[in-house]
Amino acid sequence: MTGPMIIGLTGSIGMGKSTVAQMFADEGVPVFDADAAVHILQGPGGALVEDIEALFPGTTNEKGVDRQKLGAAVLGNAEALKKLEAIIHPAVGAMRSEFMQANRDAPMILFDIPLLFEKTGKKAVDYVIVVSATAEDQRDRVLNRSGMTAEKFETIKALQMPDEEKRKRADFIINTSQPLDKTRQQVQNTIEKLKASLA
Repeated sequence: MTGPMIIGLTGSIGMGKSTVAQMFADEGVPVFDADAAVHILQGPGGALVEDIEALFPGTTNEKGVDRQKLGAAVLGNAEALKKLEAIIHPAVGAMRSEFMQANRDAPMILFDIPLLFEKTGKKAVDYVIVVSATAEDQRDRVLNRSGMTAEKFETIKALQMPDEEKRKRADFIINTSQPLDKTRQQVQNTIEKLKASLA
């Protein structure tokens, strides 16, 4: 294998993916977070703020993109979402290329990709890790977020592949419906297995 092993980390909303990604980073695995890249591009002085304002007037301010307003402009509107993605995806792709170049000597790198199965598919990565939790835990976590409603949660969930289907397609599953130290243990075990496959 030339270059690092590429691992795709995915999971539906509220499954604990960000927490697990941080655990991989804590273990020394370079992590590229697509959502974090979007935050930078849409934040104060971000490279995409002007383009987004031009497409969706009134959705930005001095702090960058107002995610609530932009969300309202595109949620449930396939055409608007397609236009937004046409701006965002190439910019994130460029940041991802820079990340890969910077970490080309690492044994493995992790891509945190929320819609891995829905958008990019498995072909872009060597292994897929799915972060999962019980439906009750998922719902509780999401509804505890500020500005979240049950209706909004159902809309987002409907756009995502069902958790059960993701688990079937996974190479590894990390279950976050348990104490953090147990989740960390699963992360460490998974890294050991991945290292073994590199040997």
